[in-house]
This record gives sequence, C-alpha cells and structure tokens, in this order.
Amino acid sequence: MRSALWSLLYGAALLLCDATATYHLSPGDPRLLAAQSYAQNRNNGRPPLRTLDPRKTDAQCRSRPLDLVFIIDSSRSVRPGEFEKVKIFLGDMVDTLDVGSDATRVAVVNYASTVKIEFLLKDHFSQLDMKKAISRIEPLAAGTMTGLAIKTAMNEAFTEQSGARPRSRNISKVAIIVTDGRPQDQVEEVSAEARASGVEIYAVGVDRADMRSLQQMASIPLEDHVFYVETYGVIEKLTSKFRETLCGVDPCAMGHDCQHICVNSNASFYCKCRNGYILNADKKTCSLKQVKVEVVEDPCKCEARLAFQKQTQAALQQLTAKHILSVVSAGRIERLENMVGRA
Repeated sequence: MRSALWSLLYGAALLLCDATATYHLSPGDPRLLAAQSYAQNRNNGRPPLRTLDPRKTDAQCRSRPLDLVFIIDSSRSVRPGEFEKVKIFLGDMVDTLDVGSDATRVAVVNYASTVKIEFLLKDHFSQLDMKKAISRIEPLAAGTMTGLAIKTAMNEAFTEQSGARPRSRNISKVAIIVTDGRPQDQVEEVSAEARASGVEIYAVGVDRADMRSLQQMASIPLEDHVFYVETYGVIEKLTSKFRETLCGVDPCAMGHDCQHICVNSNASFYCKCRNGYILNADKKTCSLKQVKVEVVEDPCKCEARLAFQKQTQAALQQLTAKHILSVVSAGRIERLENMVGRA
C-alpha cells in the first residue's frame, strides 16, 4: 500500500513538472521546486526517449530565403542527453525550412571554450544531408565562450566565401543562439557589431541561462527575439514559434486589391498586369495598352504628288497668261473700232 502511494505521488510530481516546463511557470515559485528537481534528475539521469532521425521530414513551410546560422552551446553544463535534444530541435527546424541553394542555407557553429564550425552555408543544400550532418555533431565540453562564438560566426560563417549571399541580393541573415549558461566572455559589443552588419539575432535560453546576456545578444524588439524554456526537454516546442517567425507570410493569400496579378515581396506585395495591359497610377488597376498607329508615307507617292502639284501649277500659270492676253487683245480691238467709227 505504501509503495503504491509513493508511486502515485512520484507520478503526480512528474506530471506537475512537465506542465511547469510546458506552460513556463515561474521557476522561483516555491510550490514548484520539488517538481522541478524531479524533472531535472529524470531528464539528466536517463537517455532521451527520442533520437534524431535524418530520414524524417515534417511538413515544411515556404520560408523566405535566409542565410541561417545556428550557434549552439555544448559546454559541460549541457549534459549528453540534453545535447541530443538540441540536435533534435535543429533537425526539426531544418524540416520546417525551404532548404536549397536558392532558398534557405544553413550553417551550424558549435562552441564551449573553443569554437567549431560544424558545417558552412555552402556545404549542404538538402534537408537530408543537413540532418545527417547534425546527427554527427558532438559536444565540445568545458567553458562558455559565447562572444567568441558570435565573432567566429561573423568572421567565418556569414561570409561570401562560406556561402552567404552578397548584400545586393537582399537575403536576410539570421543567427539563432542556444545556451543554458552565463557567457564567460563579453557578448554585448560583438553582438552589437553583428546586428549593425545586418544579422538578426535570436537568443534562446534554457534552464540556467542568464537573461541579461540573452537580452544583450538579441535584436529588438526583445519580446520577439528572446526565448526561454525551463528544460531542454521542451526546447522542441520552440520549433512552432520559429516556424511562425521565419516562414514567409503570403500577403497575397491574405487578401489584396490587385485587379490582375498579386506578387509577394517579403512581408508585402505589389500588383502586376497581364500581357497587353499597363498598371495605372493607383498601382492596383490595369488598362489596355493604347496601340499607336504610325502612318508611313510611301516616298514614291510623295514624289508623284509633288510632280502633279508642279504640273498643275504650270498649267494654271499658262491659263492665267492666256486669259490676260485675251483680255488685253479684246481691249485693243474695242479701241480700234471706236477710232474707226469716229472717222
């Protein structure tokens, strides 16, 4: 009887602990300390129930093209079972992305006391290859040099030589940092430099992560770029959150006022017309193109017309001269007759 009672109490504590992690209850609430300690011991004391399967592919969204670099903490505080959950999170993220050389490119930077680039933006252009590469990542242990990891990502991962698209392409550059501790170096200045260069930074804190450091790293607004979960056991739940953030919204599908064709452009849209039409000044409606008919005179006809005009003019001049002569002659005859009559 006593054994059954302890089993029920233990099970209730585990359920309470999972609810705490899922719904982000305050870790400082004294009523939850016991449940959290049970969860910590359970998660750290046995291997995860799920492992990364490179063949698995969930329904993906049509994301806007990105140059995306994951910067993951694998210091000693991240236990092997927890690090496996980080890799599952990365695999799930890859599943949601439209991966390809002309779509989203992904790189992974692994760090502890040292920094290791696991693969670059130019290395893998398929989900399967990326997930296989992720499954082979091993923790580095010791230290938490987050600032060094960010600097390495900027100098070596976000470069054109490593596969990043040139700035003229206007491809968004995004870094997602996952850490569970306090950085042992400075992160504020190097993060500011990264943001100033055009990199959008998301900071994900787990368990013991220092909230102030997360805020120093992340882009603004902070409420959209800083995330926190109590345990690695629920980090996978962030996949749906990032899906909403990184997946391209389809403004045309949400409604538009284009008369003919709506074209998505990042978070907005513009209107186009079908062939044979032009866009009006309102940038929404279309009008039929006015075809300008240009009449080309036949040079032969022009020369003939000119010759005819000259001939006509000459004939008129001759007629006029004859008329004048006849008038003059008639006047002379009349004067002669008058003179004979008087004689």
